[in-house]
Amino acid sequence: MLPIYQRGILYGSASIREVSASGLGEVIALTSDKYLAGPVIIKMTGPLLRVVGDRNPSNVKIAILRTLGLILVKGGPALRAFVPQFQTTFVKALSDPSRQVRLEAIKALSLLMPLSTRVDPLIKELVAGSLGKNAVAAGDSGGPLFAVQTASLEALAAVLKKGGNKVKLPDSIQSAFDASKELLGNEDDSVREGAAKVMGASVELMDPSVATEVLQNSILSNGDDSNSIKHGRACAICQIFASSVGPGIDQSLNQTALGRVLTYLQDDKNAVKEAGCVAFGAVVARSESSSAALDKLEPTLLEIMSNTRAPLEVHRALAAGFCVLLQLVDTAGEDKVSFLGKSLVDGILQVAMSDSKQVQTAFHDVLWLALEVADGQAGLDKYAGIAQFENVKLMRSLYTKVLSRIHQVSLLEDY
Repeated sequence: MLPIYQRGILYGSASIREVSASGLGEVIALTSDKYLAGPVIIKMTGPLLRVVGDRNPSNVKIAILRTLGLILVKGGPALRAFVPQFQTTFVKALSDPSRQVRLEAIKALSLLMPLSTRVDPLIKELVAGSLGKNAVAAGDSGGPLFAVQTASLEALAAVLKKGGNKVKLPDSIQSAFDASKELLGNEDDSVREGAAKVMGASVELMDPSVATEVLQNSILSNGDDSNSIKHGRACAICQIFASSVGPGIDQSLNQTALGRVLTYLQDDKNAVKEAGCVAFGAVVARSESSSAALDKLEPTLLEIMSNTRAPLEVHRALAAGFCVLLQLVDTAGEDKVSFLGKSLVDGILQVAMSDSKQVQTAFHDVLWLALEVADGQAGLDKYAGIAQFENVKLMRSLYTKVLSRIHQVSLLEDY
């Protein structure tokens, strides 16, 4: 089948190229690693890299990038010689007009990191792209500037997380951190969110004092309270407290951050409120007394969940915040249902029955973590022991039909 797919990739029309690239991906996914030895995987890679730069429609580029990602997963060290070509291909795709092409390029760059040995030049290029200082970021390939900057920032955050430990030049991490600080007040929401992710990934690779300093002097300081600044700061609070340096942050800063998050949760601007909804989970999880911190926010959280007129984006963001909290928090042996308490779990259950499929799915993830479904029915039994009959009936039905079939949380991939 390989020659058929390769001919379609090299010489076929746009539709044939798309089907051929997708078909090759299916074959690779179904083939055991031991049968994809060096020469075979290399033979698959060449044609894809040769045509991916052509003027293909976005659906063809998406198929090719996905298949290249599969090849990276399966091929491993055998593809090390192709790393420069992969890197050039993926970075160029970050400026594509299609959002899905940009997303696939970000994923592919992340998969490339285990093979890459020269991370510094890549970080330099992505920093320039995020700041709009190179030809790619300037939109020469057709992508809007803010969209290209966002993709560059998302890719930079992924590279720092997956390959940051390979950095040889100290200025590389510092340049990424400086760019994130500069862009945290950008006029575009997505750019600010990407900048916050870069900041969170950067501080993990720097001295812990850097996180404290940026929180004291920039993120939690008084001053400009425009909507864009508040949104950027809320995103940064989430990323820094959720990072590996989060547990070491001074509790006085944690209390200040908790107060800020409470304000953001009540903000009139939806973007600020959404960022606050995600950030609360990280701040509460890193509090010395997470239960006390959660109690302080509980009335506001319940109010947001009970507001049926709230935009679905706000409810999804709140679900993401609960997922962050439940994944990070140390409950000191206490089960998650007891930690959250009856009122919050009842509220989460009600939102999980929402008319919006997107909101339902988001809060199913929350309940899966809250009931610790992966560890059995103990969480369900605990809730059944404290809740009213109707809610127990609802929860048992949801557990059987939906929660027991979930294997991992997928919601946080969007945040």
